[in-house]
Amino acid sequence: MSEEKDRELRALQAALAAEHAAVYGYGVVGGRIGDGQRTEARTAYDAHRARRDALVREVKDLGGRPVAASAGYALPFQVPDSAAAVRLAAELEDRVAGVYADLVRAAGGGRRTLAAEAL
Repeated sequence: MSEEKDRELRALQAALAAEHAAVYGYGVVGGRIGDGQRTEARTAYDAHRARRDALVREVKDLGGRPVAASAGYALPFQVPDSAAAVRLAAELEDRVAGVYADLVRAAGGGRRTLAAEAL
């Protein structure tokens, strides 16, 4: 594999790992978020699941073996209520944006577009 494709594959794997963590995190968010924000949280959860699935396909297309989700993830802070759930959602989005920015730099063509749209 060329150095360019290897760099792209590593960035895809990092984005996939971040999406696995985001899906887990939004499971926590969904259990704590207030009713008024539940639809927005569900939409974000569904978007992260869809991007995760797309990244699995992209990794396979490059000949890689997609990184697996962990059984659990350490949360950056306790999430006892709706306010903490909102903070967690913001934290998840910030973390995912960072890896997608890296993917934009590493990828080309359609993969770069996929990453840019995720931002």
